[in-house]
Amino acid sequence: MKEKWAVIDIGSNTIRLVIYIKSQSGSYKEAENIKTVARLNQFLTSKNELRQEGINLLIDILQGFKEILFFHQVTTVYCTATATIRQSKNQAEIQSLVKERTGFDMKILSEKEEAYFGYYAVTHSTPIDTGITIDMGGGSTEITYFESRKLMQYHSFPFGVVSLKKQFVKNNPITVEERNRLAEFIQASFAQLPWLKNLQVPVIAIGGSARNIAQIDQNFKKYPIAGIHQYIMSYSDLQKIQLYLGQLTVEQLEKVEGLSKDRADIIVPALEVFVGLCEYSQSYSFLFSKKGLRDGISMKTSEMDDVLLTTDQIINNSVLELLIDYGVDPAHASHRARLAETLFDEVCSHYACENKGVLRTFVIRGAELYYLGQYIDDDSSSQHTFYLLANQSINGLLHKDRLKLAYIASFKNKTLLKQYFAPFSDWFTKKEMEDIRLAGAVAKLAAALDASKRGIVKKIHLKETANDSLQLMVYCQRNPFVEQYETEKHIRQLEKVLRKAIQINFISCE
Repeated sequence: MKEKWAVIDIGSNTIRLVIYIKSQSGSYKEAENIKTVARLNQFLTSKNELRQEGINLLIDILQGFKEILFFHQVTTVYCTATATIRQSKNQAEIQSLVKERTGFDMKILSEKEEAYFGYYAVTHSTPIDTGITIDMGGGSTEITYFESRKLMQYHSFPFGVVSLKKQFVKNNPITVEERNRLAEFIQASFAQLPWLKNLQVPVIAIGGSARNIAQIDQNFKKYPIAGIHQYIMSYSDLQKIQLYLGQLTVEQLEKVEGLSKDRADIIVPALEVFVGLCEYSQSYSFLFSKKGLRDGISMKTSEMDDVLLTTDQIINNSVLELLIDYGVDPAHASHRARLAETLFDEVCSHYACENKGVLRTFVIRGAELYYLGQYIDDDSSSQHTFYLLANQSINGLLHKDRLKLAYIASFKNKTLLKQYFAPFSDWFTKKEMEDIRLAGAVAKLAAALDASKRGIVKKIHLKETANDSLQLMVYCQRNPFVEQYETEKHIRQLEKVLRKAIQINFISCE
């Protein structure tokens, strides 16, 4: 049986249960994600005590989660609570009742712990080396600043989307006066943090409100690929959504595509905070991270160390997961990647590409994942490969880079590549498209050079001949009849890119 564990996140707005499974690659994977809206914050009295009604609601939800955990045979559970329970003066009583009625040991996270786990998830799943994180819940807002992936500063504000709405928004829709008072409060709050001012680094937002804003923006733009993890918006994008949503009633907001009905009444205060943060920090890149508090807890628990991963390491881990998930032998993929790297370096003597080092990395990973879609259907491997890679989150790769990887790993010919490019014509320059075509042709040829999956090709050399053509010298062990047939069949894709004929010569090195 696969190793399983769960995280219960008792927030001020929602309570969520997430079940994780340890994959064959050793990393965790989310198996179940169950949410219920509780709005515990509204049950806090003026003396900051959680009323019995709120406690009963919490216990009812946790008992329901307990049934689900029993069904899925999960015995290791990390039950955590954040702002509302943390602010409750009767928290000891709540903990005791939870333990008595459900058996869960509810850990109340400190402000620092809550901020830390969000930062940890972001720095282990995105390519951002230096940035600001904001995790806005129902009753608190955690902000961190990290530099070279190291946590430098953190702060927890005792307000969230639910409490801000309760304090500042009485009318439907919000009035100009209410918005001005809210904006003044937000700027005054940020002014308490001089280290945050004018940082001019990306803002990475965590949580349901940020997720909904990213979804709304994608709907506005008719975004052509799936996934919101590592989705980037500009400051002007945020302002446009702020202007649009700010004039709508709650009833109208409930009909906005991408906005969850249960967040319709609290999305405007969230936008005010996000826009205010970008203004105060002079940050004009707003990125959404699907990985947050719960993932940070899970990652920290499963990894058992404090090693700071580089972006390359994050992507490599994601690639390994994909290989295992889709039944590709990592050793075979690694050999194919080495062939592609060597071939790319040889080809670059005869082709001028932009950012050679960056493109080489894409060639290597594209070769590792080449025709991943065979797992689904061998006859349409290219189409399935492109769709799978273009439409699923890959930690460490922003959406444009994920698309570039999908083009290379799915490359079949120029005609099909143009079809894949069509919805993204404004994403890439003509030169970028040419370089991607070259990279795809190299990855395709590398796959042909290991067609029998025996790893018999040991060395490759591409040299010019007297008649301005090229000769590909392939040094191999054992009989390369399969590799020779496949290479001769697919060499024309590289010939077309280089605009030169290529002669192939297989040489035994036994």
